[in-house]
Amino acid sequence: MADTARNTRVVGGWSRPSGGSHRSGTAPRSSGTLLWALPPVAALALFFLYPLALVVQQSFQPDSGGTSLQPYTDVFASDAFRHALWTTVWLAAASTVGCLVLGFLLALVIAFVPFPGAKAVSRFIDVFLSFPSFLITLSLLFIYGSVGMANGAWTDLTGAASGPFQFLTTPWGVLLAEVTYFTPFVMRPLLAAFSQLDTAQLEAASSLGARAPRIVRQVILPEALPALAAGGSLVLVLCLNEFGIVLFTGAKGVTTLPMLVYSKAILESDYPGACVVAVVNVLISVGLYSLYRVVSRRAGA
Repeated sequence: MADTARNTRVVGGWSRPSGGSHRSGTAPRSSGTLLWALPPVAALALFFLYPLALVVQQSFQPDSGGTSLQPYTDVFASDAFRHALWTTVWLAAASTVGCLVLGFLLALVIAFVPFPGAKAVSRFIDVFLSFPSFLITLSLLFIYGSVGMANGAWTDLTGAASGPFQFLTTPWGVLLAEVTYFTPFVMRPLLAAFSQLDTAQLEAASSLGARAPRIVRQVILPEALPALAAGGSLVLVLCLNEFGIVLFTGAKGVTTLPMLVYSKAILESDYPGACVVAVVNVLISVGLYSLYRVVSRRAGA
């Protein structure tokens, strides 16, 4: 009995023999975890990884048959691909910079400038994040389109045949639409960071005679940098893959990588070429998303 008592220990109210026997209890638990993980993993493989594998496979199969790198050679040598890649990069980078600047200024006003309805505006930002991108583009078309309200008011006042606002079908119109739509994605983490800021630092800086620009530069901005990095990385990934805004603005000569995939697959029936562009787009997106995850983890987002 004494040996039995010595070889028995109480864990969580249950008597369990000591020694190596406790390891046997982990096997069913591990097996149960694997069983629960199998359905989502199988669904992911069936509905995402398998179609993606088909796209990669198709990118190595030219219309002439066989398996070769000819589709990649043809696409990389084309001016259309290089133009689309450059357009995608500069639009995504410019939109990200615009969102960072505008989002920081708006978040500052909402967080630190008391005005009626500040809480309602902050809540509306959360609702805005759920809006589809084409809805914002349609709203801009109603305002700045060729027959939109701004041009209509101009022609009514001046009697001119057309209004002066014709930029929406240019790259600048796409840039405006992307900045308008993606700025809340920067504001949300900024407002969360500002809510954690110790107001005693602001009061101390103000009592020492620091003006608002200096307080923003030396006190608020350092605290906001992680949130800015996380929000900017996310916006960069989203802008890189944006399709609806470019399509609905009808911007002439603005062909991004997603638009090039659409053009090659639907308009030209060049499926190997479309798959090549899609693979390149996915690789860039995965790389940027990995960067976003690293930045978010360091920022605590």
